[in-house]
Amino acid sequence: MTVVEAPPPLPVRDKALREPAGGVSPMLNRLAAERATGVLVREGGTLYLTDGLVVHAESPYAPGPGALLTAQGALSAEQWWAAAGAAGDPEGTARLLVDAGHLSWAGMEICHLQALYDAAYFALAPSSSPGRFHYAAEAQPGGALPAVPVAAVEREVLRRREVLHRLWPDPLTDSAPLTRTDLVAAPAVTARQAAVLALVDGVRTAPDIALAQGRRSFPTLVEVRRLAAAGLLATPRPHPPPAAAAAQPSAALPDDFDPHIALLKRVRDALEAL
Repeated sequence: MTVVEAPPPLPVRDKALREPAGGVSPMLNRLAAERATGVLVREGGTLYLTDGLVVHAESPYAPGPGALLTAQGALSAEQWWAAAGAAGDPEGTARLLVDAGHLSWAGMEICHLQALYDAAYFALAPSSSPGRFHYAAEAQPGGALPAVPVAAVEREVLRRREVLHRLWPDPLTDSAPLTRTDLVAAPAVTARQAAVLALVDGVRTAPDIALAQGRRSFPTLVEVRRLAAAGLLATPRPHPPPAAAAAQPSAALPDDFDPHIALLKRVRDALEAL
């Protein structure tokens, strides 16, 4: 009697969405435990720490408080730059704007936190190069503006990753140039989605569109993934190998290669991409 063993269970591929044992950034968690003060520079952005708390964040992929406030009409660009130039740091800029009656302190705090979390999402994204921390003797920019524990920042980063993954499981839409697709029967879109589509030109990325609109990055990433899921947006696919390379004989298969398991893995990959 021949006994056919069942194939081994396939691995779960959403491990990146689960909180790692050392947190999103082990270095950042170590700095929080040390109550360090300084600047953590990563490929996607910069985090400013005071006594182990995140007091400010910047990223080239996320509009800062000035871009958000001026784009929303809360104040003019001249008012922002006059205050920023006179103060030289986020807290001083906020105080000058509030004292001049341009903004309420509560409104400034909300804008500060929105910009911080948007920038932290990109700053803590997986990268190909290690982060660098520069210790500082004095407190970093922030002061009276809300400071955020590292654990809270990491929880929000993980929450955003999970939300975006559920909408469309291709992180390439966060950073790659976007192109419009030609559907025979395109689904209806919301006003915000139409505004995003109007800026898609094959060159702009999702952060570029957020910057052009003066909107927060994360809501723009959400709309982009929804449009991708609806088939209205696409990202460039990797180029196929040259004909000469394709004509070369393929590498030998391992001795334990099982074509049935390989087929199951391809089916799994296709289902996860839906």
